[in-house]
Amino acid sequence: MATKIRKKTCQKQTVRFKRKLRIRSRVEGNLERPRMSVFRSNKQIYVQLVDDVKGHTLVSASTIEEAMKGGKDSANMEGAKKLGALVAKRALAKNISKIVFDRSGYLYHGRLKALADAAREAGLKF
Repeated sequence: MATKIRKKTCQKQTVRFKRKLRIRSRVEGNLERPRMSVFRSNKQIYVQLVDDVKGHTLVSASTIEEAMKGGKDSANMEGAKKLGALVAKRALAKNISKIVFDRSGYLYHGRLKALADAAREAGLKF
C-alpha cells in the first residue's frame, strides 16, 4: 500500500516538474516585466518577482510573514487573495506595474487563480 502512494506521489511530482520546465522555457522576466514566480506547499504560499537577466529578486512575499498572520492556516483561498494584494502593493511601491506570471507547473486553479486575480485587482498587469 505504501509503495502505491509513493509511486503516485513521484508521478505527480514528475509531471509537475516537466510542466514547469515547459513553462520556464517560454517565460522570462526582465527589469521592465519581472517574472512572478509562485511556489505553494500544503501550508504556505511563496511569491517572488524576479529579474532573470540579472538574477535578482525584486519583491517577495509569503504567507509566513507577520503582515499575513491572522488565521490558523493562511494558505487557503483567503490567504492567497491577501498575498496577491500584498505582492501587488509592494510591486507598485517599486514602480513595477507589468509582470509575467510563472505558475511553476501548478494548474491555474484554486489558490493560484485567487492569488493572480487579487494581484490584478490591486493594479498589476499580466
